[in-house]
Amino acid sequence: MARYNRIANERLLEKCGLLQDADYRSVHRVSFGSIHGLLNHVLLGDRIWMARFEGAGLVTPALDTVLFEDFGALRTARAAEDERIEAFFAGLDEGFFERSIRYVNNKGLEYVEAASVAVCHFFNHQTHHRGQIHALLTQSGVAGPSMDLHRIVNP
Repeated sequence: MARYNRIANERLLEKCGLLQDADYRSVHRVSFGSIHGLLNHVLLGDRIWMARFEGAGLVTPALDTVLFEDFGALRTARAAEDERIEAFFAGLDEGFFERSIRYVNNKGLEYVEAASVAVCHFFNHQTHHRGQIHALLTQSGVAGPSMDLHRIVNP
């Protein structure tokens, strides 16, 4: 899933890079308002969950935090985060999925999640928002990339 995530993000960001800035930032009735907002949110979410997986990240920042205003900087940070995700999951110890992860969500509520459920959510969250971005790309006249899991992991 970590490899799929990296490749899907690379493909999606390549297509996003073809957009005019006005289309990239255009406000739509989707989560976080625009492709720019969605890309920032997914990166933020990944950083939040990775911190939790690594034993930190007890408190959650606002989920609409914009980490990068510049697309190029966001794309570079996305690539670095995807490398971090891939390395982390490649190096997991056998007991990781038996652990619990404690954190406080963005509404101040404390949770304890099974690591196995948290990891499934982590990858599903990315897929959900990439689907929104894919639709917005298509609406903007840029054909969305193929991101079928089975075609990426078994090319």
